[in-house]
Amino acid sequence: MRKREPKTYTRLTHPLVRDSRDEPFRQASWDEALDRAARGLRAARGAFGMFSCARATNEMNYVAQKFARVVMGTNNVDSCNRTCHAPSVAGLSAAFGSGGGTSSYEEIEHTDVIVMWGSNARFAHPIFFQHALKGIRNGARMYAVDPRRTSTAEWAESWLGLNVGTDIPMAHAIGREIIHAGLVNEAFVERATSGFEEYRKLVEPWTLSLAEKVTGVPARAIKELAHAYARAERAQLCWTLGITEHHNGTDNVRALINLSLLTGHVGRYASGLQPLRGQNNVQGGGDMGAIPNRLPGFQDILDPEARHRFESAWDTVIQPHYGLNLTEMFEAMEEGALKAVYCIGENPAQSEADSEQAVRRLKALDFLVVQDIFLTRTAELADVVLPATAGWAETDGTTTNSERRVQRVRRAVTPPGKAREDIDIICDLAARLGHAWKYADAEAVWNELRSVSPDHYGMTYERLEEHQGIQWPCPSTDGLEPTYLHGRLWETDAVRRGRPAPFGIVQHDPPVDLTDEEYPIRLTTGRRLDSYNTGVQSGGFASPLRRGEYVELCPEDAERYGVVVGEEVRVTSRRGSVVAPVWVDTALRPGLAFMTMHFPDEVDTNQLTIEANCPIAGTAEFKASAIRIEKLPAPAYVR
Repeated sequence: MRKREPKTYTRLTHPLVRDSRDEPFRQASWDEALDRAARGLRAARGAFGMFSCARATNEMNYVAQKFARVVMGTNNVDSCNRTCHAPSVAGLSAAFGSGGGTSSYEEIEHTDVIVMWGSNARFAHPIFFQHALKGIRNGARMYAVDPRRTSTAEWAESWLGLNVGTDIPMAHAIGREIIHAGLVNEAFVERATSGFEEYRKLVEPWTLSLAEKVTGVPARAIKELAHAYARAERAQLCWTLGITEHHNGTDNVRALINLSLLTGHVGRYASGLQPLRGQNNVQGGGDMGAIPNRLPGFQDILDPEARHRFESAWDTVIQPHYGLNLTEMFEAMEEGALKAVYCIGENPAQSEADSEQAVRRLKALDFLVVQDIFLTRTAELADVVLPATAGWAETDGTTTNSERRVQRVRRAVTPPGKAREDIDIICDLAARLGHAWKYADAEAVWNELRSVSPDHYGMTYERLEEHQGIQWPCPSTDGLEPTYLHGRLWETDAVRRGRPAPFGIVQHDPPVDLTDEEYPIRLTTGRRLDSYNTGVQSGGFASPLRRGEYVELCPEDAERYGVVVGEEVRVTSRRGSVVAPVWVDTALRPGLAFMTMHFPDEVDTNQLTIEANCPIAGTAEFKASAIRIEKLPAPAYVR
């Protein structure tokens, strides 16, 4: 496929409908659009899925998941958290019972050792990285574990450039070294954890020399990190999609959590685990129940007491089983078991792995409603398009960031044209389907959430403003909980300490898409500082930092293929092919290429990625595809 021209996105200002899939969109009144949407969704009860929005407010996400469960009678609700940090939620939940990071941002300023694992936070999380820099200036030592020598690694005391997909061998070797060096926090392990002996046996084969052979990282560097982390009085272990976007992402997360359990670096101020979330409210979306296995407040759907609480509040019956996650919903589309989707503020046609397959599956739906602020590639496939508000400037409510801090957002400008508030749109659609919900404003939605979620009960709008944000849990209106989670693990009383945190018994499993003679290059994908996700929101501005999409190669590979900066090459995987210009980056090693997902209208990188999904969390292996690079023939010029 040839490189395409960039697309300019403009705001949606009127509802759009099409009279058939073969006809173009036409403008419609709100009544016509909502009536059509209601008819299409009514026909699909029992075969319906809801995609909620990680950029919208908590209040919107709460109402969206309520629509799925009450109006449509299904737990099939999810969002882009499945694309990125679902393994973090699954891994943290398995270890500690809740799926949030255990520390506050402030705490990294006062820690002694910072480990950035699979995270280019300087580019992908620049606000958080300012806190990390304060920690470094205060004397913290930082270690970067990443296949690329990223901008973040430039600030590290040591860069451990491991091979893609070898995070578990690295973690196991660190754990083994800590055990053999006598650096285990034995009192904590004995009192607060379970499964240590099985873990000891698991990591025993992973000597430093074997880890060096598998990961490509020198044994001395692995040993140095192990000793620094274990000997530190306080240490923070941070990760992002370099850990989670693998077919075994949840296992990767468990392997990192094991290190915190081994050393007692959890449940204390400035010692903890920090998964850095990728969108402003992806944490909040899950907290609000916009995931298929949890009700608002991260309450398990399988818990009869939790279900009864919501059934009483909502006057409904909640299905006593987990719904389909985003990945499973796409599979159900292909099988014909899912016939209609209501997609709010997501662009899965370009954000999913193996994007051509994702588009085919979306086209197979009987009915698709998209609610968004732009006519995205996903919206182009819809039967009805509903113009909504931008969550950060045109609406009131709250969002929840990576440190579990709930913060107020306020309307600054009015939405353009006939665009409407997301909550109002959902409620009008619910009314047409027999459920008349009356919310005076976003605060009324929030107060309903507080009434059913103990973790949020103490967070009134007034208190959120007074404290400039509050971290959950906040069960009381009288005080605040510590900034860190799981302090209970340090209690000497067994009852107060509660369930011990189990070590995760996880095995190394290499990437699914193996490199070979035909596909000799390992492609990994990620973000750049100047752009955001699929580029719909960030694609319309100019910046000296911005250069569009490139396939980045190391100097040795560029020389081997005989290509130079700016020259277009064909990039091919086992799933598809794109054309992209070359960029030469000394941060890469031979055999490793890097691309982003930011410019899919020009270069659709996700045509190359593989839909090899984590069986626990459903996240695809965006970080490890096998590709080949082909020099294009020189164009023939005719005089």
